[in-house]
Amino acid sequence: MAQARIIDGKAIADQLRRRVADATAQLRERHNFVPGLATILVGDDAASLTYVRAKGVACAAAGLASFERRLPGDISEALLIAEIGRLHADERVDGILVQLPLPPQIDVHRVISAIDPQKDVDGFNPVNVGRLWTGFQGLVPCTPQGCLILARLACPDLTGAEAVVLGRSNILGRPMAALLLAADCTVTVVHSKTRNAAAIARRADILIAAIGRPLTVGGDWIKPGAIVIDAGIGLVRGPDGRNRLAGDVDFATVRDVAGAITPVPGGVGPMTIACLLRNTVIAACRRRGLDDPEA
Repeated sequence: MAQARIIDGKAIADQLRRRVADATAQLRERHNFVPGLATILVGDDAASLTYVRAKGVACAAAGLASFERRLPGDISEALLIAEIGRLHADERVDGILVQLPLPPQIDVHRVISAIDPQKDVDGFNPVNVGRLWTGFQGLVPCTPQGCLILARLACPDLTGAEAVVLGRSNILGRPMAALLLAADCTVTVVHSKTRNAAAIARRADILIAAIGRPLTVGGDWIKPGAIVIDAGIGLVRGPDGRNRLAGDVDFATVRDVAGAITPVPGGVGPMTIACLLRNTVIAACRRRGLDDPEA
């Protein structure tokens, strides 16, 4: 059997960013406004700071306005929510993103619930979660959205496909299952209490790996010809003693069985920020009663 086709998430994300930039330029020319994304970073976590900076760079490249709020790590929950309220009132801001994780004195659920669903470009507010599961229009979480786009590139019509999602987090696994259901897949969610996880995974026409344990999914988990979307990312020690990035999937063994597979890095990761930009433009249009952009 031939090796799996590589799904190039970076190239697809670059295409999506260009479509977002085109849509932004049209909004500026036709409607005289620029979509704006506000990010809130609490504390000085190095990884979070890197992500926030990357989002600012991506906004600038796509022509979006970017507003960054950096708050001290010991800020109270009330003051953080007050800052979110100020961004609600700012007409320049169409999307609000609070960078996770948050310090222990802050209840992340209360903070997410405080974000206006119309500006919740992460798609984590309970209102948007409910809309996703009930089939109503809302803003969809970025990483699951990116996974679905990549899966559809490998198989444009997912109707009737058996999909298995490894992981049930609120950020990835659960919304991923909802999106696959909306695409008319038959969906099974595998989690830490599931028995015979590998056997269930082997049934999948589409396997989404989102468990956060590097190299867990080997070739013996995969149905021949399956589409494998690896949404995990972590560090593993290579033969040379150096750390390297790896996903939940053991790429070397799975590639010999799957029909199509995303690499790590260069697969799902680039899609997340591209979908965030897309969500910001969508939010900007909906707030003004305009049709969603083609992007």
